[in-house]
Amino acid sequence: MLKLKGCFTAIVTPFKNGKVDLDALKKIVRFQLENGVSGLVPCGSTGEAATLSPEEYTEVIKTVVAVAKGKVPVVPGVGTNSTAKSVEMVKKVSALGVDGLLVIVPYYNKPTQQGMAAHFSEIAKATRLPVILYNIPGRTGVNMLPSTVLELRKNFSHIVGIKEASGLLDQVSEIINSADDKFVVMSGDDSLTLPMMSVGAKGVISVVSNVAPAGMARMCEFFLEGDVVGAAAIHHDLFPLIKALFTETNPIPVKYAVSLLGLCQPEPRLPLLPLSEERRAPLKDAMIAAGVLD
Repeated sequence: MLKLKGCFTAIVTPFKNGKVDLDALKKIVRFQLENGVSGLVPCGSTGEAATLSPEEYTEVIKTVVAVAKGKVPVVPGVGTNSTAKSVEMVKKVSALGVDGLLVIVPYYNKPTQQGMAAHFSEIAKATRLPVILYNIPGRTGVNMLPSTVLELRKNFSHIVGIKEASGLLDQVSEIINSADDKFVVMSGDDSLTLPMMSVGAKGVISVVSNVAPAGMARMCEFFLEGDVVGAAAIHHDLFPLIKALFTETNPIPVKYAVSLLGLCQPEPRLPLLPLSEERRAPLKDAMIAAGVLD
């Protein structure tokens, strides 16, 4: 059974000269494992999944599963703005040895709440793996309301949680107040992880843990163990780094930050460009201040 708590890292997809760099990907996964994260999420927004070919997408997931070797769950991002294409993707990925699926709300189409419920129902019917809903209105253009989340959970027991990136603590509270105690909310905003955990979230699917995995993992662990003061101290230590990693569209800054750790090239894939020159030194300074770079 998928243990959905703590820090799951939404890992970057490393590129070199325009191609997926599988050697760098293996280094990234090993770095995450060595620093105590609770899970890995390849091929999400941070992993630039929308720019990967079907072959690259499959190869990235297979590589992460192979290197993780069951030490932590692997929960890849899946989903498109076509229900039929998403169902085919879910069926394919379900056969790759993964532990669950993170499924984004359809983007661009702007479906109604009923349309979202129908979309996720078809996906849930296509797999027996645990499904985590992914609500990120800033990228999809629509917000999945708590009532839709609760309806889906009621109808499908293997819809086990949600990555909430709406930025609305009231929405998080409403879901947690009304859902059964086995349904898990995970933060989708690094800066809001501690506030979200204070109202019942169990952890984060994190961008920042690409460069500060030990810190984010400890923060979640401290809070879950009842050490709120310790968790808050880590939050404040990491907060400037969190802000520095979102000065341009994710994953542009985090790609550069991971490159400073010597794990990959700083290269995103078009239409994203490398981090602008004027933002590089401030990001490096934030990493040094956070203790993740010498």
